[in-house]
Amino acid sequence: MARREERHWWYAGMRRVALAVLDHALGTTPPGPRRILDAGCGTGGTTIALQRFGEVVGIDLAWEALGPAAGRGLGGHLARASIEHLPFGPATFDAVTSFEVIYHLGVSSDLAAFGELRRVLKPGGLLLVRVPAHDWLRGAHDRLVHTRHRYTRGELATKLQQAGFVLQQLSWANTLLFPPAVAKRLLERADGQAPATGEPDLWQPPGPVNALLEGAVAVEALAIPRGVALPFGLSVLAVARAA
Repeated sequence: MARREERHWWYAGMRRVALAVLDHALGTTPPGPRRILDAGCGTGGTTIALQRFGEVVGIDLAWEALGPAAGRGLGGHLARASIEHLPFGPATFDAVTSFEVIYHLGVSSDLAAFGELRRVLKPGGLLLVRVPAHDWLRGAHDRLVHTRHRYTRGELATKLQQAGFVLQQLSWANTLLFPPAVAKRLLERADGQAPATGEPDLWQPPGPVNALLEGAVAVEALAIPRGVALPFGLSVLAVARAA
């Protein structure tokens, strides 16, 4: 992941969408210094990019991820912690991001995790969260990345509201790649075999193919921040405020 995160089409494309959504959402907050938490920062590629919005702190449960993240220059802004037990006081952050974390087997209670994110946010603070969509799409990739659950839009909205958030935006994401992904999952089920390692999911295609796939994902950076309703997608993205 650390080797691929900067240029791989999926990471790069989804990062461009998230940054565009956050830029639009933070435009409605008062100006001034911001403290941002990247909850589940992984190897730090997105955490570094978030620094354009303010001072960023990253947490992750995996030492294997925090090592490469520290190597990116984030060492003084990292902590090993669970998203269900954040080592910060109440109302510490102006914004929190969490990308592909809540769904993980390592999170025993998504409601507890959302409650912690709400606790560390200032009143009116912003949450940007993204999770994989549609539990019926479970496949070999989900086994590789230890998926606990894939979400519907309504389910994510309900859990955020139960945790004390006011929903501002809810959207499908990764729409253009939805049909081929569905086809791939159906073929996997027909074949009945799972890959032996995680490497196939992070295969770096040739430059032109990589750029084409990144563009297919990143085009949503032009749509989602403007409130365009995407009809379906492989992910669910939500913007919410702490009540």
